[in-house]
Amino acid sequence: MTSIQDRIVRYGDLKPCKTAFIDAHTPGSDQKENFTIIGGGVSESPDQHVHITDQIGFNIGAAGQPPKCRNSLHSHTTAEVFFVLKGRWRFFWGRYGTAGELIAEEGDIFNIPTGMFRGFENIGTDYGMIMAILGGDDAGGGVTWAPQVIEDAQAHGLVLGENGSLYDTKKGESLPDGVKPMPVLSEEELKAFPEVPIENVIPGYVARYQDLMARAAKKPAQVIGENALLKDKPGFEVDFLTRGSETADMSAPDKPTVLMPGRGHWKFRWDGGETVLNPGDTSLVHPGEAYSLEPSMTGEASLYRITTTDDPAGATWTGA
Repeated sequence: MTSIQDRIVRYGDLKPCKTAFIDAHTPGSDQKENFTIIGGGVSESPDQHVHITDQIGFNIGAAGQPPKCRNSLHSHTTAEVFFVLKGRWRFFWGRYGTAGELIAEEGDIFNIPTGMFRGFENIGTDYGMIMAILGGDDAGGGVTWAPQVIEDAQAHGLVLGENGSLYDTKKGESLPDGVKPMPVLSEEELKAFPEVPIENVIPGYVARYQDLMARAAKKPAQVIGENALLKDKPGFEVDFLTRGSETADMSAPDKPTVLMPGRGHWKFRWDGGETVLNPGDTSLVHPGEAYSLEPSMTGEASLYRITTTDDPAGATWTGA
C-alpha cells in the first residue's frame, strides 16, 4: 500500500500530453497540454501519463495552454469542474460556442452543466493552467465532440475511432480492421445538446474566488454539494479553505480526499511525515489516514478540498 508521501503530485513534476485529444493538430488548439493526475481521465491518446491510478469515484486532471490557445467544443455526461490556477480564461458553450461565455480569473471555480457543448481558451498573457475534477472513475466514458471538431481534425490528419482511440495519419497510422471512425452527430442527435443562455449558467454554477475567501474566513466554505453554494451531487463534494477556516488538529476522513492548494503554502502533516503543499500540487488522502493542514507562511492562503460521496456520477443534479 502506498503512503501519503507517494500520493503527492508536485506541480513541477506534472507530465503533459500534447496529443491527448482529437484537436491536437488543429491550428489554435495544437499547443495545449493535458495532464491526468488521479484516475484514468478522458484522454484519447496512449501517450497520456497517469500520475496516480487509484480509482476514488472521480478524476483529477489539468489543462495547460499558452495565450490564444483553445480547447475545442465537447460534451460530458458526468461532472466537469474547473478552477483557475494560473491565468485568465474564457469558457464558452453551445453548438458553435456562441450560446454564452464566462471570463474566469485565478481561483474562480466553474461547475459546467452536463450535456452541453463547452470549450475554453487562455486569454491571458502567459501560460495558464486550469485544474479539473471529472465525475466518475471512468469520467463518463469519455467526451462527445461537436461535429465540426471531428471534421477539422480529419482535415489535419487525426482520426478518432469508434473505440475512443486516436489515429494519426501523419505518422502512417490507420484505423485497425473492424474499427470504424467515430460517427459525427446527426442534426437530430444535436437537438439533445441545449443552447443554454448565460443567465441560466452563471448564478448556480460559478463561484468567484474573492466571494469564497469571504465565505471561508472562519470555517470551510461548501462550494459544491447537495447543500452547498453550487448545489449538485456529482459523486464528490468540494470545500474551500483559507487561513482562518482550518485548524492544525489531526483528523481522518472516512472517504477518499484530495487536497489542491490554490495560493500560499500549506504545512501538511500525517502520522510519520510532513511536507509543504504549494499551489498546483495535488495530494490524495485515503480513508482513515489522519492528517492536518495549516498555512506555513504569512500571507494569503487558499485550498480546494474534494471528497468522495456515495452519490453516483451522472448528469448535473438540479435539486428537483
